[in-house]
Amino acid sequence: MSVKEVFLDLVSMGSGSDETSETTPSTSSQKVLGAHLVEHMKAIGIADAYMDEETGCVYGTVPATEPRKNTVGFIAHMDTYGGVPGDNIKPQIIEQYDGGVIPLGTSGLSLSPETDPALQRHVGKTLITTDGTTLLGGDDKAGVAEILVAAEEILKEGKPHGTMKLAFTPDEEIGRGADHFDVAGFGADYAYTVDGGSLGGLDYENFNAASAKVEVTGVSTHTGGAKGRMVNSMKVAMEYCDLLPKGQAPEYTEGREGFFHVDSIQGNVEYTVVQFLIRDHDKDLFQQKKELMKQAAAYINAKYPTHPLTLTVEDSYYNMKEKILPQKEILENMEQAMRENGVEPHSEPVRGGTDGARLSYEGLPCPNLCTGGYNAHSRTEYVVLEEMETIKDIIKTAIYRAE
Repeated sequence: MSVKEVFLDLVSMGSGSDETSETTPSTSSQKVLGAHLVEHMKAIGIADAYMDEETGCVYGTVPATEPRKNTVGFIAHMDTYGGVPGDNIKPQIIEQYDGGVIPLGTSGLSLSPETDPALQRHVGKTLITTDGTTLLGGDDKAGVAEILVAAEEILKEGKPHGTMKLAFTPDEEIGRGADHFDVAGFGADYAYTVDGGSLGGLDYENFNAASAKVEVTGVSTHTGGAKGRMVNSMKVAMEYCDLLPKGQAPEYTEGREGFFHVDSIQGNVEYTVVQFLIRDHDKDLFQQKKELMKQAAAYINAKYPTHPLTLTVEDSYYNMKEKILPQKEILENMEQAMRENGVEPHSEPVRGGTDGARLSYEGLPCPNLCTGGYNAHSRTEYVVLEEMETIKDIIKTAIYRAE
């Protein structure tokens, strides 16, 4: 099957994840898709394909035709972002894009070079878009399709190569994609998550990340006699937020600049909870941000006799750069595979995290490869078919040339 055929098959199956769910995977639709992937893998000749019934992770192997030093893995995630409708997707196929505005069905939404400058690079190419009522699912079903078709063609071509490992994970979009990944059982020396954006992207640098919870316990009393007695937990929480640097927020930062992000606030006079995200590419600055939050908490508790504030900070993941750069051959192999397919590689600091960030710290160095997808997590999401085809070829080349 072609990349286009496999991709359209995958996006026909809804598989959104749900951060409010306590099950693994978070939605049953992901296991349905996982079972479908196992059937597909076996049909193309991956005899050991299986899904872990407890975790929903899917694994398989393309056996080596000759001994090689390294076993190389490719990983993509099955789930789609749950914040935008992701069922009953109706893709639009735009052949030989002419550079103009693309209406997205009858939704009233459109893609335009004025608001999406990247479209100017895709004139003459085939775009697959949404109809404006859902996301497309290119994040990350484009990556799944590229890996599957690359594996199928490698099996058919019979050229010399080492062992290729495949894995498809659930719940990446809600930060649980690596929770149950069997690194030892996967058996790769290194891997690539295929979960990036524009053609040529090879990213190995991401945020250090932590979450923080501020709990404020107030004192409620009748407003008529509140003087000297009431402690309004909502106002104390807002005071705490005001102690953090105003310019270090997502809406004011870019590139390698870190931030504090107020993710949610819920409360009343007696009790308020504020959830924060803490991010920075630099490890020292990351530690400084966490320390600043502790100092702000100490200040608040010293100011109020009731010591109303409790701060809990938990690290989420770290910058995979520290684990990947000591093994530069992982990047060099993929960079050369790109160049052999006429693509110049480029890298950007990822302002987020990937499954690969956590896996890199669990013994599986795992930079992130492009997919040819754009406008992820939105109703204007689209993929460029020619880029997807090229990425499929890059994956093949990387396997053929891996030592």
